Order: sequence, then C-alpha cells, then structure tokens
Amino acid sequence: MALAVSLRGARRELDERTAPLAGLVAAFIFAAQMLNFPVAAGTSGHLLGGALAAILVGPCTGVLCVSVVLLMQGVLFADGGLTALGVDVTDMAVTTTVVSYAVFRALLAVLPRKRRSATVASFVAALVSVPAAAVVFTLLYAIGGTTDVSPGKVATAMIGVHVLVGIGEAVITALTVSAVIAVRPDLVHGARGLRQRLTLRVNSVLVDAPAPVAARTSRRALWVTGLVTSLLLAGFVSFYASSNPDGLEKVAHDKGLDAKEREHAAADSPLADYGVKSVSDARLSGGLAGVIGVGVTVVAGSAVFWAVRRRRGSDASPVNTGP
Repeated sequence: MALAVSLRGARRELDERTAPLAGLVAAFIFAAQMLNFPVAAGTSGHLLGGALAAILVGPCTGVLCVSVVLLMQGVLFADGGLTALGVDVTDMAVTTTVVSYAVFRALLAVLPRKRRSATVASFVAALVSVPAAAVVFTLLYAIGGTTDVSPGKVATAMIGVHVLVGIGEAVITALTVSAVIAVRPDLVHGARGLRQRLTLRVNSVLVDAPAPVAARTSRRALWVTGLVTSLLLAGFVSFYASSNPDGLEKVAHDKGLDAKEREHAAADSPLADYGVKSVSDARLSGGLAGVIGVGVTVVAGSAVFWAVRRRRGSDASPVNTGP
C-alpha cells in the first residue's frame, strides 16, 4: 500500500531534472550504508537515508529510493531477510521518510526563508527519524514478535542506541543537503522557494540587494561527481568502516530476538556479505562488491524513476486544440 501511494506521488515529484538525481540518491544511500560508524562500546550505526532522500527528491520518491536500496541489499548481498522486506520497507523507508519530511517542513515554516534553514531543518529531521524508526520497529515486534522478550525491554534498548545513531544520520544528512544546495539549490526538493538574502549597507541602512548571477554546476557534472563519490565510499572507504554490529543486530543478539534466525535465502549469492566470493583478498573483494552494488543500484533506481516519469507523461490529459 505504501509503495503504491509512493509511486503515485512520485509521478508528481519527478521531472526531467530530478529523475536522474533520484537514481543517484539511491546509489549514494547504498554506498553510505556500507560505512558503519561506532556509536557505543561494541555497537555501530549506519545511515538509513530516509531523511536525505525525502529532502533531496521528495518524500514519495524518497520512499522508493530507500526501497530500491533495501531490495538490492536483500537480493544481491544477503543483507536483510527477503521475507522481512515488507517490515524493512515500512520501518526504514516509509517511517524515516514520512517522519523526517514532516519535521523538515514544520521547521521551515517557522525558520527564516533562507537556504541555511534547510540545512538546520535537515539535521533535526534526520535526528528525529532514526529513533522514530526504532519506535515503529518495537510496535511491529509487539504485533508479530516470535520471542518472549517484552516490548518494553525492546523499546528501551532500541530507542537508546538509535538516538546515538541518529546523531550520525543527522550529520551526514545535513552535510550532504548543504553541499547540494550550495551548487544546485533548484534540484533540492525541500529547498525550493528558499533564497539566500543579500543586503547592502547604504548610508548606514541595510537594504536588500539583488543576488549576483553565479555559474551553476551542470546537472551532468553534479551527477558524475555524486556517482564518483558513491563509488569511492563503497569501493574504498567502506573497508575502514566499523566491524561492530549495528544497533538492531546488537539489540537482537543481546535480547535474544535472533534466537529463531534462519539462513538468508540469498546466502549463496556470489556477493553475499558484501564480498566477491571468487576474490580472496578481503580489501579487493569488499571494494569490488561495493562498486558492483553502486552500479546495480544506480541502474535499477534510474530505470524505476524514468519509468515513473514516463508514466506521468502518459497519464497527462491531451490538450484539446479544437476541430
């Protein structure tokens, strides 16, 4: 249901400028999720990406971006159960995107209409979205959990660690949004309508001044830069990521939520566990897997968003030009 609504909404959000960016956003989120960062003793965290996607390309398109990433991770890398894909999409794609975008828009309504406000709002929105996902996970566990651990204990453990993960999410999101706004604010869905106010002092009085005309980074240059950055993150930087389990894995192990865990359906995939099985060198194996993942995600994501964009055009009513 959520994906159907998102597909319909994405038709309104995507245009010829943003459709290519949406595929790139999915690839960047895939790459960034490989970079686990330490948040506590024996625990790490990684980007969820819902806030980042919602602000850059819109909430409905953002849901689809994160969903594409989750599908690629499950099918190619045996990361996340395929039978639990619906739960993962609800928690990591829908919840983070909807919550973060609601917070983002609410903050922009009260903050000055400046581009800097978008950066501040993106930080807070991303920070809130991660513990919100932890709350939704607890609710889903309370409804369909198969262990005897009380939902209260799960909530305490999940929310506590994911507040810390949210700080990392907020920093990554704010820095990325700020960087894109600096070069192409017109391509940032959440920043449309914002302007950088310039003033001049004339006779000791501050007056508004017209903004100077600055050269803008082309869409192609932005896309290439984003793709190269994603490839570097997944192919090189990911080797130095924290090896500690992420917040969910840590809580699941400590509380016994993984007592009935079974082997992943894609465990025999040649890219399972983010490594190329035929390559013995760990660094090269992980780097190649990351590069392949970015490539497949950007192609799959771009295909999905171009198809959605074309569907929007086919659904448009023809203009009546008369007899």
